[in-house]
Amino acid sequence: MQRAIANFAVFTFVVALSGCATYDIPNVDHNHKFATTEEAPAPAAPAAAAQPIAVSVVGNHAQPTLNPFPVDFGQAPLINEGRHRLVPQDRGLDTRPAETALEFATTPAGTLVLYDSTGAYGWLGELYGIAAVNLASHFGVTASKPVVNYVVGDIAKYKAVIYIGSTYDEPLPVAFLDDVLTTTVPVIWIYDNIWQLANRSPTFATKYGYNPWAFDVTSISKVTYRSTALTRDPTNGAGIMQFSPFDATKVTTLATASRADGTTLPWAVRSSNLTYFGEVPFAYIDHNDRYLAFCDLLFDTLAPTTVAQHRALVRLEDVSPVEDPVAFKAIVDYLYSQSVPFSVAIIPLYTDPLGIDNGGVPTTVKWTDRPKMVTQIKYATSHGGTLVMHGYTHQYGTQKNPYSGISADDFEFYIAHVDTTTNNVVYDGPVPSDSATWAVGRVNSGLAALKAAGFTTPTIFEYPHYAGSSVDSKAIRGVLATAYHRGLYFGGDLGINPPTAQHSIGLFYPFTVTDVYGWKLKPENLGNYEPLAYNNHPPRLPADIVATAQNNLVIRDGVASFFFHPYYPLTQLQAIVTGIKAAGYKFVAASAL
Repeated sequence: MQRAIANFAVFTFVVALSGCATYDIPNVDHNHKFATTEEAPAPAAPAAAAQPIAVSVVGNHAQPTLNPFPVDFGQAPLINEGRHRLVPQDRGLDTRPAETALEFATTPAGTLVLYDSTGAYGWLGELYGIAAVNLASHFGVTASKPVVNYVVGDIAKYKAVIYIGSTYDEPLPVAFLDDVLTTTVPVIWIYDNIWQLANRSPTFATKYGYNPWAFDVTSISKVTYRSTALTRDPTNGAGIMQFSPFDATKVTTLATASRADGTTLPWAVRSSNLTYFGEVPFAYIDHNDRYLAFCDLLFDTLAPTTVAQHRALVRLEDVSPVEDPVAFKAIVDYLYSQSVPFSVAIIPLYTDPLGIDNGGVPTTVKWTDRPKMVTQIKYATSHGGTLVMHGYTHQYGTQKNPYSGISADDFEFYIAHVDTTTNNVVYDGPVPSDSATWAVGRVNSGLAALKAAGFTTPTIFEYPHYAGSSVDSKAIRGVLATAYHRGLYFGGDLGINPPTAQHSIGLFYPFTVTDVYGWKLKPENLGNYEPLAYNNHPPRLPADIVATAQNNLVIRDGVASFFFHPYYPLTQLQAIVTGIKAAGYKFVAASAL
C-alpha cells in the first residue's frame, strides 16, 4: 500500500497559524453603501467576517489546507507525494527589509509592493505582500514596504506599484492616495480601502468611470477570464466589490464573477492607469482558481509586450535506491521516445528506522547498495533527465512525522501530525534540531551520498513535502541557488516584523519566480497523479491534471508543471503527457525556464 498525501488540491494562500488555530472576528453590519453625490463611508466588511475560523494545514507536497478565513486567505494545494504509504505532499527576490536600494535609482525601475500592517490582522498583510513580491519577481526586481510607511513621491521611483488592501479601513497615508490619483505609473489596487481613494477625489467617478459601492457576499463560484471559467471557492464569504455608478464606456472589465442565479459582476476592472481587483486573489485557492487570471493580468501591467508561449515540465518524484529499476527504465524510455525532457527528484539515502517495511528490523539502503538503480539513474541523465535533490532522507530521525518514519513518507525539515478529528495533516513548526548548520549539513550529506554513487551533482533542490523553515530556506539557498517546489513562507520574511512560524502562506506559481529567500524557483502548479483520496483530498486523475493545464492557457507565458511517482502505471503518465501536448504545450527541461 502506498501512502501519497492527497493532491495539491487547494493552493496558494496558506495561512497556517501554528497548527490549528481559531480566530474570532467581530460582527459588522452590512447596511452601508457608497453614496454617489457625497463622501461615502467604507462599505461594511463582508458577512464572513463575523464567523470564527479554524485554520489547519495539510502536508506533503502540500501546504496548509483550505483556510476559510473571512479576510481572504489563499491555500496551498496538497499533492500526493508519498512513496510507501499514502503521505501528504510537498510544498523561493532577495529578502528586502523595507524598500531596496532600488528606490534611490535615478531611472524608475522595478515594482513596489505595498501592504497593510495595522490592526489585529496586520500580519495577514505581510503574507499577502510576500505573495505579490514573489509573483512580481517574474518581471524583474521588486521592493516592498508597509503602506503606512509610504512617503510622497515613492510611486515615481518605480515602473509599477501593487497595493494589497487586506485590513479593512487601513489608515492610508494621504501622500499615497494623492500620488495614486495623479501618477501615470501603472497601479494595481487589490480589494479593501478603494473607497478611501474615491473619497479623496471629488472627480474619481468621472475620471475612472466607477465608484466602489458595496461588497457582494453572495455565493460566487466562478470567474470568467479570456472565455475560460475559473473556479472560486463558494465557501469564500469575503465578498467582491460592486460599483455604482459604473460607466462601461470608461471602464474595461477584465474578468467577470458569476453568481449562483446566473447574474454577473465585474471581478477586475481597469481604467486609466488603475487596475482594480474586487477581492484578494490569494485566498481560498486551488489548481483551477481565479488566481490564474490575476497571474496573467500582471503581464498587462508589468510586461505588456510579452509574447505568448506555453511550456510544460514533468518531474519523476521520490526516486530512492529501492525503486524498481525495470519500471523506472520503462518511464525514462517512454519520455525519451516522446522528446520530453524530465527531472528526477532523487532521495540520497533511504531509511526505515522503525523497520515498518522490514519485519520490525530497522534498515537503511544506500545507492551503492543497489547497482541496478544506479545504472538506471545514470541512464536517465543521459536520456533527458535532470537530477533534483529531494532532501537527504525525506524523513526525520526515528519518529513518525507524521506517518511511518520511512523515506518518502514523512517530512524532513518540518514537524507535522495528523489531526485525528479532521484527518488533516497539521504543520507544527520547525524540527527541534532546526538551524542553518543542521539544514546545510543535511544537504551536504545528501550531495556526498550522490557523489559516492557516481551521479551528476544536482544544482536544484526540492523540499520533502514542500515544507521547511525560513532558516532552512535561507541556508540551503546558499548551497543550491535553484529550487523546484511550491513555496512556504512565514511572518517576518519581508524583514519588517520579527520572524515567526505562527503565520505562514503556501504558494504555487504558474511561471518562474525569484522568491523572498533568493531562490530561483521552477514552478509546479498542476499537482500529481493520485488514484486514491487521502487527507480530505480527492483523487487526482490524468483528466484532472490535463484540465488544469488547459485552464493555465489563460496565462500568456505560463508553465504547466506536474510530477509523477514511478511506482504508478506508465499508462497514467502517458495519458497526462499526451493530454498536455494536445492542449498546446511544449515540454522543456527545467533548466530552459
